[in-house]
Amino acid sequence: MKLIASLTSPFARKVRIVLLEKKIDCPLEEVQPWILDSHVIDHNPLGKVPVLILDDGSSLFDSRVIVEFLDTISPVSRILPQDKRALIATRRWEALADGVCDAATAIVIEQRRPVAQQSEDWIHRQMQKVERGLAMLAHDLGDRHWCNGEAYSLADIAVGVCLGYLDFRFPAINWRDRYPRLAELQLRLSTRPSFVDTVPPPHA
Repeated sequence: MKLIASLTSPFARKVRIVLLEKKIDCPLEEVQPWILDSHVIDHNPLGKVPVLILDDGSSLFDSRVIVEFLDTISPVSRILPQDKRALIATRRWEALADGVCDAATAIVIEQRRPVAQQSEDWIHRQMQKVERGLAMLAHDLGDRHWCNGEAYSLADIAVGVCLGYLDFRFPAINWRDRYPRLAELQLRLSTRPSFVDTVPPPHA
């Protein structure tokens, strides 16, 4: 297998964390998918990362499909609950965290356009999604130690990646003071080797 990914992509980071948690050795090919001559489209017609190239040459995308596949090929550190109700809850956490990342990356892309072409209304609309998403993440976490209760799972990985991406791209968002329990969760996650080893490079 081989993972095609950007070191700054939150979705790629989620997959990289899962690989480390499950102790799956997988080479990483770093790419910048927004470059016109990027070969990502050879493996994903949508031109997005991450893409997992399997041993038979076929490819898997997007991150949600990849992490589910990875959880099936190794029994080490299962990240998806076997109980159906808990699984749906985990998938909901992941969808919400990924949605916040979608909105945040949309802002980053918009702000790379020439200033005269940027839409402040669009940026504001996406930032509202980020703020509403953070509020729901905090509400749903409540006073629990982990997102799904007492067990570390993909839900925590997705939320931790989301919060890390906001720190990386939007450090001015003061979410820690407003949501101290999310801050406590992020602090616990930030000490895990899988999170430490996948922090985006500074100034990227």
